[in-house]
Amino acid sequence: MGEVLALVEARLLSALGEPDARAAVTFLGTDRIEVLRFPDAALGLVRYATLGMSDRPMTDPAAVLADPVKGPRAELLLTVRAGLADTDKVLRPLAVLAASPQVEGVIVAPGASLDTGEPLWPGAPFTSVLVAEPGGLVEDLELDAPREPVRFLPLLPMTPNEAAWKRVHGAQALQERWLGAGTDLRDPLRGSVPLT
Repeated sequence: MGEVLALVEARLLSALGEPDARAAVTFLGTDRIEVLRFPDAALGLVRYATLGMSDRPMTDPAAVLADPVKGPRAELLLTVRAGLADTDKVLRPLAVLAASPQVEGVIVAPGASLDTGEPLWPGAPFTSVLVAEPGGLVEDLELDAPREPVRFLPLLPMTPNEAAWKRVHGAQALQERWLGAGTDLRDPLRGSVPLT
């Protein structure tokens, strides 16, 4: 494990406690991505965090050469209510999303939509996620200059209707809809927010 990933794992453990499970996925031509599972029995939640995405900076797809030092770095966080669905099957889709900067040359940033092309877990009404603003659950991890900090980006599951509506109206408008409707974004079984 690289120096950055050791620091990232330490930050995750200090913020979320000890993981009770971890899984590793390696895609052809990419670095290994781990997904750690953090139960929060007190709140009835389970949190999933990627580890590996931040080892290299994300590169602008238009850049001719990838800068090995400069560029945004991130890991992904997903929080759901425990015991309502088989959400542990989200490990592979999360690893796929975390590998997307290496595989597809995309920069994952707040406001972006990430699509898995399949349910996030068996029976899930969600096939994509909205990337939310970092800094809430896990603080950014500062690295020595010129490296940019590692940001821990929360993922908010979206139904296909919500994802389509977001493409037209934008991330802010969708988040306002969720807020206005009192949507429990951690409910793994929730339906789509009213969009008309």
